[in-house]
Amino acid sequence: MNEQTPPLPDTSPPPEAPIGAATVRAPGVCGELVQGMLGDSYFLVTCPVDFFARVRVELYRGLSGVAAPPDCAKTAAAVAHTLAHLGHADLGARVSVSNPIPRGKGLGSSSADLSAAIAATGLALGVALPPARIGRLALQVEPTDGVMFPGIALFDHRAGTLVEELGPPLPLEIVALDFGGSVDTLDFNRVDRRAQWQAIQPQTDAALALVREGLARRDARLLGQGASRSAEAGQQVSFKPRLPDVARFAESVGAVGVNVAHSGAIIGVLLDARERRGKSVFRQARESFPEAEAIHHLRLLGGGVRVV
Repeated sequence: MNEQTPPLPDTSPPPEAPIGAATVRAPGVCGELVQGMLGDSYFLVTCPVDFFARVRVELYRGLSGVAAPPDCAKTAAAVAHTLAHLGHADLGARVSVSNPIPRGKGLGSSSADLSAAIAATGLALGVALPPARIGRLALQVEPTDGVMFPGIALFDHRAGTLVEELGPPLPLEIVALDFGGSVDTLDFNRVDRRAQWQAIQPQTDAALALVREGLARRDARLLGQGASRSAEAGQQVSFKPRLPDVARFAESVGAVGVNVAHSGAIIGVLLDARERRGKSVFRQARESFPEAEAIHHLRLLGGGVRVV
């Protein structure tokens, strides 16, 4: 018996003007400041940066499915989930995505896409979805960074059971190094690493305490120490062979610490932005690591979606 191919979304010209539309931006990340477990729940502490995805959603009556770029199946799924959640599964949508964030690197490309798409779908229906609802809807598609929350946030990126807004970001610049390779978020999280995360819980607890204190006291060095501890502990879960080299480089340039994408390729050098040395350290990194696939000069900022 032949299997039937599921119907593709209707990509014919829309039958009428959209009944609603919205455009939203959401930030990517430079890995995480901390990642680990609290009790039985997974968590990460967000590291949002000035690297944005932009998503426009237009809603139509008489249009079936969600028409999105061919490489944006997750974004289309997020729009479909949001329409169903808000009781408008009968509507069709056209989605356009502008996202320069490299994929599979731990820079939060998918998290930014999903957050912006969900928020834009709600706004196109006249509903401003709060961050927690955006997070829950995004988790229906895949494990997701907490970029939908303002400031710096602690978020259970797998089940959404933990949410805590930790405060506004500190003035930090980040020189982020990519030595190649990529990680698929879904594939990474399908592997049961609970025992590995639980084994390093004392280190990640200490790292989280330092980051909390750094944010509360507005002390970049405390935050950097916490991020560095988490990065080192995470070597037992997702080993990064160049982390020791980058840590030595960070110390040599007077950085406050390093951080990593615990399920990605990126390693970040954290700099106190008040010292205004980001461009200089970026040039030094290019000279010190000519084999790097890419090096980015980023700035820490608060999370949250932005209406365009």
